[in-house]
Amino acid sequence: MEKAKTSPPTSRVSSPLTVLPNPIPNNSATAKRYKYMRRFLKFRQMDFEFALWQMVYLLAAPQKVYRNFQYRKQTKNQFARDDPAFLVILSFWLCMSSIGFAFVLQLHFTGFLKFIAWVVFVDCIGTGFVVATSFWFVTNKYLRKPQCLDQDVEWGYAFDVHLNAFFPLLIILHVIQLFFYHAVIGHEWFLSRLFGNSLWLVAIGYYIYITFLGYNALPILHNTQVLLYPLTILLMFFIVTLASGWNISNSLMDFYKYRVI
Repeated sequence: MEKAKTSPPTSRVSSPLTVLPNPIPNNSATAKRYKYMRRFLKFRQMDFEFALWQMVYLLAAPQKVYRNFQYRKQTKNQFARDDPAFLVILSFWLCMSSIGFAFVLQLHFTGFLKFIAWVVFVDCIGTGFVVATSFWFVTNKYLRKPQCLDQDVEWGYAFDVHLNAFFPLLIILHVIQLFFYHAVIGHEWFLSRLFGNSLWLVAIGYYIYITFLGYNALPILHNTQVLLYPLTILLMFFIVTLASGWNISNSLMDFYKYRVI
């Protein structure tokens, strides 16, 4: 006599939940962006000590900062930062330097709010978006090695490079410059023009150099030395400003005071 079956036959068709792919892969740009934004809500998990270390070395030895970016690629499969601590501290520096500008320009409270909004959303984020997108396009289009066409430069990394290069520029032009503006730079003397324009030369030159280091650290790129070519144009521009009597710092102050505010 045939024994009665006590369990239904096993289906050979697997559950649809086991075969459907994850709609957002963990290594996708959307997933990385989601993780980055989510960490803004986890303030205690931000590594502020490491972010401060990066800022110090961006001023003293920026090559060491990009070695860490290479390590992150090996451990987390991305070059871009996954911790917003650097951006948070940079925002703090933007606020502090804006307070300094408010004293130098003798701004009222409303003018101060307009000024800090311009510095954050135009000078830093807006300019950074344009610069990062431009370098992201150029490096992926023209500087990738032929054997690395299956890899690309992350837009998030391009924006990180901008933030890295922007920090020394901020310290030079929005902090150091303020201490010398009324005493030295704000006059019509040649030495005032030489000192003030030299600060601009160093700040923008450092921005170009740190940008070059950022893309030179990527093993998928070649011929990155072309990113240093603007230094020649910058030096020529510096000489022209001295010869023509143009004090760039005075023009910046006038722009902020009469156009932005």
